[in-house]
Amino acid sequence: MSEKKSSGVGRTRNFACVVYPDSAKENWQEILSELHVPAFISPLHDKDVNPDGQPKKAHYHVMIMFEGVKTKDQAYDIFEAIGGAVDREKNHGLEIIQSQRGYARYLCHLDNPEKYQYPQEMVRQLCGADYTTTIGLVTDKYKAIGEMIDYCELNDIYSFSELLRYARSERFDWFRVLCDNGTVVVREYLKSRHWTNFNLGGTDNE
Repeated sequence: MSEKKSSGVGRTRNFACVVYPDSAKENWQEILSELHVPAFISPLHDKDVNPDGQPKKAHYHVMIMFEGVKTKDQAYDIFEAIGGAVDREKNHGLEIIQSQRGYARYLCHLDNPEKYQYPQEMVRQLCGADYTTTIGLVTDKYKAIGEMIDYCELNDIYSFSELLRYARSERFDWFRVLCDNGTVVVREYLKSRHWTNFNLGGTDNE
């Protein structure tokens, strides 16, 4: 029984590492894609700073998500193939991910408002990995709806189609909420806003 337990030590599904553009292989993203492992590649983190205010060296965060449990050596094989900042002999640079959602959100600093907020649409998704689904929280939907209400108030918008077109081109996080489950709330808000404005003698912007 103890032998069976020990055989699983160091095995998990999700791993990550940092990739520096100047030391990675030139076509490292294509190499990673051709390995057919679901993965996320963060936007280039070129606006991070150290605690002393000095800029950090530009880098990517790469997160791989195997369908079954793998050893650290198997993850090292992937990251070494792309030139990631890992050292197998020193057991350095390889991150074992405890929370898939938590690390995926860190790719853009979504839960770290004190850090630069990188655009979610810049995350590269490989081999079927779905970034928006992975990072999704119920509170994100509420936040997006609140932001849309503020946007409509600020820009005097009454038309759902106008909001939808804007979200599609400028705020894909809003667009997804509208497509998935936020349409009813936002439509009712715009309808009520139009009715209130009309009864107060305002103009019809439709």
